[in-house]
Amino acid sequence: MRFGFVGLGQMGAPMACNLARTNTVKAFDTRREALDVAVAAGAAEAASENDFADVDVLILCLPNGKVVENMLLEPETGIASTLTSGTTVIDTSTIEYERTLRISQALQVRGIRFLDAPVSGMRKRAEDGKLTMMIGGEAGLVETLRPALSAMANNILHTGAIGSGQLTKLVNQLLFDINAAALAEIMPMACKLGLDPATTASVINSGTGRSYASEYFLPQILEGVFDTGYPLKAAYKDLVSGAEISVRHGIPAPVLAAATGTYQQALLEGHGALDKGAMVKVFERLLEVSCRKEAKR
Repeated sequence: MRFGFVGLGQMGAPMACNLARTNTVKAFDTRREALDVAVAAGAAEAASENDFADVDVLILCLPNGKVVENMLLEPETGIASTLTSGTTVIDTSTIEYERTLRISQALQVRGIRFLDAPVSGMRKRAEDGKLTMMIGGEAGLVETLRPALSAMANNILHTGAIGSGQLTKLVNQLLFDINAAALAEIMPMACKLGLDPATTASVINSGTGRSYASEYFLPQILEGVFDTGYPLKAAYKDLVSGAEISVRHGIPAPVLAAATGTYQQALLEGHGALDKGAMVKVFERLLEVSCRKEAKR
């Protein structure tokens, strides 16, 4: 089976490298340095984003839904116009549910099969091939591709029809986002009241208040490190998707709305290039405290 892979970013590069070690892969990215990494792992270099007419499966790992849709369906220049009928497109990007359905329908008209397969896990897990992949689409197709996909993800879940992969990923992301926003609000409050940040973090991460967000971000906050995770400005698209679904389906989401306000404030204060732990800076500024390990309060 011949694979194409487009998008060699923070997650896509290690995914493509792992796939190329055991499969025939042709890769493309606009950045030369990213492409060189994939080639070093065994991938062939695509001449352009439209050099995939000979692949059986095309995998995308791109920044957002607009990029995915344009890359595939742009009139005359979209990749889909060069793919043969029967090819499978797998989108591992995190994009909007409604856009996923639209892309699937447009590909179906061309005889191209589609799976939405967003992944969960940070770069280290991508490098180790230990991602969770949530796949929406035809169950039989998922099973056919499972051996190859296992090179990138050790937890592959068929979640239902097209779009269910994105919805499942969104549910997970929104809970993570809410937990991160809660940490940003409550830790500075603890510091304002005179509690030691390191001791408080230790109690949280060994008690009932812990979460994956606290286990990951609290050690980073204590050290003042805010550049190891996914940037806030990129993560914000999940909150937008959550809000759209809430409005479209009339589902109250007050906690999500409150967390979204914290993200928005952090972005307005210029922290968009930093990871979600940087939201703590908003409340540190408001309360005039620091949650660092050696901070003087």
